[in-house]
Amino acid sequence: MSETLSPVLSERIERLTKTLLDAADAADLMLATAESCTGGLLASLLTDIDGAGHVFDRGFVVYSERAKCQLLGLAQEQIDHCGAVSRQVAVAMAEGALKGSDAQVAIAITGFAGPGAPGDEPGLVHFACAREGRETTHREEHFGDIGRGGVRLAALEAALELMIDAVK
Repeated sequence: MSETLSPVLSERIERLTKTLLDAADAADLMLATAESCTGGLLASLLTDIDGAGHVFDRGFVVYSERAKCQLLGLAQEQIDHCGAVSRQVAVAMAEGALKGSDAQVAIAITGFAGPGAPGDEPGLVHFACAREGRETTHREEHFGDIGRGGVRLAALEAALELMIDAVK
């Protein structure tokens, strides 16, 4: 299904991607992503499927704190107070992506994919999904120290599940 990423994706991720894109198409909804630890991997996946580009509006890759503030409208004080990997920042990222796009559904992913600073929990990822007219949802995952690639792929699956729920 995914022309570029198929060699590294599980069948489940491919199935979830198709389900999301088909559901968004049927509901006439546009999607957006705000990604930190996944570095644009989800946006790449959503744009890698032939004939599905009309449901994806844009992706924000906001790896640095400054990018989160500049592109998604987060306040530096919020990041300083809560931490870049937190429920509050994930929610603000999703809502900022929704506001800064033409999409009706936006997902945010922020976490520790690899070794970080002392005290960072490897594999901790916060997700938030915003949909126009609904309350923003949040999900926290503790994938563990499974490596950068493992965390990123696990994060794709969780993000797709959240987006499918929001599209329904």
